[in-house]
Amino acid sequence: MLIRKAGDIRPSEITCESNYLNRRDFIRAGAIAGGSLIASSALAAVIPEMGMARLADVAVSPLSTDETSNSFEDIATYNNFYEFGLDKSDPYKYAEDFKTRPWTIEVSGEAEKTGTFDFDEFVKPFDLEERIYRMRCVEAWSMVIPWVGISLAEVVKHFNPTSKAQYVAFETLNDRKQMPGVRGRALDWPYREGLTIAEATNPLPILAVGIYGNVIPNQNGAPIRLVVPWKYGFKGIKSIVKIRFMSTRPRNSWNMAIPREYGFYANVNPTVSHPRWSQARERRIGAGLFADKQETLMFNGYGEHVAHLYKDLDLRRNY
Repeated sequence: MLIRKAGDIRPSEITCESNYLNRRDFIRAGAIAGGSLIASSALAAVIPEMGMARLADVAVSPLSTDETSNSFEDIATYNNFYEFGLDKSDPYKYAEDFKTRPWTIEVSGEAEKTGTFDFDEFVKPFDLEERIYRMRCVEAWSMVIPWVGISLAEVVKHFNPTSKAQYVAFETLNDRKQMPGVRGRALDWPYREGLTIAEATNPLPILAVGIYGNVIPNQNGAPIRLVVPWKYGFKGIKSIVKIRFMSTRPRNSWNMAIPREYGFYANVNPTVSHPRWSQARERRIGAGLFADKQETLMFNGYGEHVAHLYKDLDLRRNY
């Protein structure tokens, strides 16, 4: 069972991150909690715990998977965040001093409420939820991650997009001084992503601000990132600074870079191979060197929640 109907698992019941992290990791993950985050009602009581910033008043979501989560170590040290380098360990190594205070998010486009908002002002109206989601990378590896975040559907509703808004576009911070990867030419910076309004208002997507009940580490997209569990991981844009409601489809970075290999929709689909490898199976990070790969599920196992969004769409052509 991938989606449970009643959520009752807390991060501490899955695994104890203190078994995996040294003090340097705790300090790094808590580094962004020094600003007005503590005064936010949604992130009301940030409790220091061995240098870690813990999030309080986190509801348990019935949308969580009952699969075992990866360790904090897996999640914090193995991921793609090309703004900090091309290797999986680069974000962990180079994002330690990344400054996420002050932080603002600009909301623009086809919506009644627009403007530039301080991070705490942006998240204040929304409730925090723990969402334990499967994450499938287009590179055919996967994890299960206990995110803490706010509902993207509620965020969209809050800004009241007009009838012209058919898409939501996102943009990452573009800072050559802090982000060594931006100095290279791997992509056309800044990193950009987008969803249809129907996708963005589905109950599943969140804007994540935490992992394992704690403030999200810099290397995982602090202070706020997108999580869309039925899509490949590159749709999960990190360190968001701009959100724009658009009448036309926004361009997304990987599609701009290699359109033959990366489409706009990027739905997990085991029947459609990447031009250079099969997507039928995946390697679960942390399972061990000799563990068998597991079968990849259509929509990453979230089909009952999202298949209706694509009933009239050819997913082989619209990859």
